Order: sequence, then structure tokens, then C-alpha cells
Amino acid sequence: MEPAAAYALWAQAYPPHAHNPVMLAEERAMLALMPANLQDQHVLDAGCGSGRYILHALRRGARHVSGVDLSPEMLQRAGAELVQDWPAARIDLQQGSLDQLPLTDAVADLSVCGLVVGHLQRLWPALEELHRVTRVGGIVLCSDVHPIGHALGWRRDFKADGQHYAVRHTQHLYSHWHSACTALGFAIEAVAEPMLDPADIPAGARFDQTALQVPVALVLRLRRVA
Repeated sequence: MEPAAAYALWAQAYPPHAHNPVMLAEERAMLALMPANLQDQHVLDAGCGSGRYILHALRRGARHVSGVDLSPEMLQRAGAELVQDWPAARIDLQQGSLDQLPLTDAVADLSVCGLVVGHLQRLWPALEELHRVTRVGGIVLCSDVHPIGHALGWRRDFKADGQHYAVRHTQHLYSHWHSACTALGFAIEAVAEPMLDPADIPAGARFDQTALQVPVALVLRLRRVA
């Protein structure tokens, strides 16, 4: 299923926090690489979904947070959560695509893109846009499902209205990241390949045991150097 159609269905039950073992592993790695103090910084969450990284940025002191997502249903979900928990915060939510972000150049001190780039068939346009909207010296944090999952037959699926759906996903190898970052003017400062914590797996869940032996996400901390 195409991402826009999938998230229109998924939004009604999509919480603003990590809600499965893969997301929990990914989020721990992302937060470990995110600056602990975002005081006075402008943070962009590109592909913000229901706003989980917006919430983390606000908790770390961000003065201004922008969220962009392709799905109006997910933006509505994010807005409802943020107004409830952070009524006085400066938050801008806009509909837009990761490969055509509706922001001016060099506006973000930190750009976050969590588990989104796999929804695009080409990595380059997304990284090019993240480079454009992040100031020189700024940080970009990106994550995606680990490429090994493609070889193991993993799918990004969900349940809505009693039916199971799978969202279209394209694997992007580390070599793709490296070549794009080098060409665009990003320095790769850190790479994490988090694995599942068995404690996160619900008791009695049907689960591919192979997933406990391999990394489930690829997480990169990039710095715009040019």
C-alpha cells in the first residue's frame, strides 16, 4: 500500500510514542545521538507522523519545532496531542513531502527524520532536502528499518478495521547513505545499528526469533559541513 493511503488508515490508532519493539530500539539509538540540550534551537521533524520526536525535542528545550508530514490525518493526530501537552510551545505543522520540504533554506539547527526514508524509492532527494533546510554546522538525525530486514522478508505492516496492511518500503543500503552524504556535504559522525531488547517483546507474541540476532534499524548522525 502507498504510504499516504496507509497512514490515512493508520492515523486513527497511531500513538505519539514508540509502540513496538523495533520502534523502541530505534528510538533509544536516536535519542542517544540527539543533543541533550536543545535550548534556543529550531528543530525540524521531517515525516513527523504523530509527533513523537517533536515531543522529545520539546522536552530537551527546543524553542521552536516544525513538523512536516505527507499525511493530513497524521498531522491532525500530532496537533491534537501537542496542543494537549504543550499548549504554549511554538510548533508549526505543515503538510509536505520529504523530497520537497515546505521550509526555507538553512532554517533548522537540528533535523530529525525517523523511520521515513524507506517510504521513498530514492534516498538522494530526501537527503538533499534535509541538507538544504539545515544550517551549516547543524545536525541531521536519520533512521530507517535496517536493510537486513528486507533480506529476511520483514514488512512494515499494521492493522486497521480488522484487516492487515503492508506499507510500501524501499531498502537503502549504507553504501547509498555514504555516497549521498559525501556528495551533498554531510559528514557522517556516528552510526548505530540497534538490536531488539527481548524485554520489549510482549509475552506470547508471534515473533521471528531471527530478529533477536540482527540489527533492526540503521541510525545515522550527520553534520552539514558544506
